[in-house]
Amino acid sequence: MGYSREKLAGVLFFAAVTQSILGLNLAEALYPGFSVSDNYVSDLGIGPSSAVFNSCVFLLGLLSLIGTFLLRRTPNLRTVNTLLFLMAIGALGAGVFTKDYTLPHGAFSSAAFFFGGLSAIASAKVLDRPFSLIGLVLGVMTLGALGLFSSGMIASGSLTSTIAYDSKFYLGLGPGGMERMIIYPAFVWLAGFGGYLTTWREG
Repeated sequence: MGYSREKLAGVLFFAAVTQSILGLNLAEALYPGFSVSDNYVSDLGIGPSSAVFNSCVFLLGLLSLIGTFLLRRTPNLRTVNTLLFLMAIGALGAGVFTKDYTLPHGAFSSAAFFFGGLSAIASAKVLDRPFSLIGLVLGVMTLGALGLFSSGMIASGSLTSTIAYDSKFYLGLGPGGMERMIIYPAFVWLAGFGGYLTTWREG
């Protein structure tokens, strides 16, 4: 018995998140002295863990991109799918252009964060409850944390520096901690969305 495009897309989204979380934790373990609070997540892409981290970020984008291709003919998911496509492009770019490439890396990673959160919010209009409400909450968390993170970078002067300075906008979590408040809600939503799709019923 074959699987629908929606179910295959769900498997890809879930796999994309799973390998990202495992890769992120492995990269942190391979980076001596790495601080979850004081270091940017993207520092993992230029240190001793760069091969692991950049590969898992690129794979996140690639698997998600293939997933959006499979969903392109699902009418009621078009808006969500378009936003996920833009998120996937952002992740692909962030995996190729590491922190050494300051401007393109910042642009691609910001796009991945922003469109990832926005896709979760947009899903609230088309998915069944209670998952639609969960998506809304997780999307707001991602975009809210992104706003705080961006404000902190501007206020601390980190926007024009490779050094991660602390800021009151990080709420005591440090730049790395606040960055994870952007990433993990989006990851949880995408994994949940993948699971939702694996139970997809035609019509």
